[in-house]
Amino acid sequence: MTGKSEKLQPDATLSDRTIVLVGIMGVGKTTVGRRLATLLKMPFYDADAEIEQAAGMPVAEFFDRYGEKEFRKGERRVMSRLLDQEPHVLATGGGAFADETIRNLIQEKAISVWLQADLEVLIERTSRRDTRPLLKGKNPEEVLKRLLKERTPFYEQADIHIACKNGPHMRTAEKILQSLNDFVH
Repeated sequence: MTGKSEKLQPDATLSDRTIVLVGIMGVGKTTVGRRLATLLKMPFYDADAEIEQAAGMPVAEFFDRYGEKEFRKGERRVMSRLLDQEPHVLATGGGAFADETIRNLIQEKAISVWLQADLEVLIERTSRRDTRPLLKGKNPEEVLKRLLKERTPFYEQADIHIACKNGPHMRTAEKILQSLNDFVH
């Protein structure tokens, strides 16, 4: 890789703590998280993928069968397990940081990074897949507006805030890396 990321090196102390990406669905936590993990030379985990593996079914199917309340219980167990592992980059589900138990665990054991994007960007990104249970059969704009209103007070508690634009996800990962370096000093 050339350019900015060649000069931007992770602070050595960053490998001592898990980096947790939080934010609303569609903001790019998984895609950006993979790129950030590469920059940091750390493992990457996606909480929803880990939940699917533990449950033996896709998140959308779990929601349909058992409802959001049971999903959140499973999410707490999986997040607790992930936060007890060696340091890594972790992309959470959109509602995880709104859960007080999960938020407290993250604040105790990790550095949290809130990824933010404009509503238009979120609508465009979430329209690419029909696997998001909270949007199924509903108006995405209305749901996203409501979720942003409900969850923003929780997201604001994250250690670092990063504005995401449409464009290369590596650019966002590099912004996070710079902010993490600044955060640990």
